[in-house]
Amino acid sequence: MAASFDSPAAGTRPGTALITGATAGIGHAFAQHLARRGHDLVLVARDTARLEEVAAQLRSSHAVAVEVITADLVQADQLAEVEARLADRERPVELLVNNAGFGLKERFLDNPVAAEHAMLDVLVTAVLRLTHAALGPMTERGSGGIINVSSVAAFLPRGTYAAAKAWVNSFTEWAANEYRARGVTVMALCPGFTKTEFHERMDLTRGTGFLWLDVDFLVEKALADFDKGRIYSIPGAQYKTIVGLTRLVPNRALQTLQSMGRK
Repeated sequence: MAASFDSPAAGTRPGTALITGATAGIGHAFAQHLARRGHDLVLVARDTARLEEVAAQLRSSHAVAVEVITADLVQADQLAEVEARLADRERPVELLVNNAGFGLKERFLDNPVAAEHAMLDVLVTAVLRLTHAALGPMTERGSGGIINVSSVAAFLPRGTYAAAKAWVNSFTEWAANEYRARGVTVMALCPGFTKTEFHERMDLTRGTGFLWLDVDFLVEKALADFDKGRIYSIPGAQYKTIVGLTRLVPNRALQTLQSMGRK
């Protein structure tokens, strides 16, 4: 049976949720939606001032407890602090949302290898280590959940970002099947183009075409799929179609379709 993280019954509260990359974009939307459901929160991001601002807003709007951890997940000591919070049996985390991430604008050889390595640290190493830290207490008590934010790019051979997200998909699918019997639900969320700050941070123009999803729609669909115990969530009929076509259509044609979303 899938774990349920839907709105609690009167007089009860769902468990604490820890979200990485929680001050902007998809992570911030998860924080808003989970607070609305009554989850206490642990928010992780690099900007302390912004963390405190978001935390204050959530406490005021939803009457939930909000803890903040300032951490750059590229830095091993700061990543270890988040691992320790997840492993704390006295303050259990019921839901982990591995959302933090970034992309690089240039092609592989045009990026410094240190930048490529940093991206891999956030997209792969942090997901692995935080999942490992969370799974121990979750399997011991027989309940919990993990949402790994991946990407539709994982289904396409499009450089190191897509390769990292393909790893997230494979890892998540394995973990979902491995730990379901021990009470833990693990799901990969695969967004397509979403209206957030992600592309602005890469100095890319955000599009307005039919491929662009509203972030609240994305998170609503993701949580609905998670509550149903699904291993993958691919919000948007257009992206379900694209993922289905990856097995039928040459990659070059799919890349052309993707480029339409940037216009």
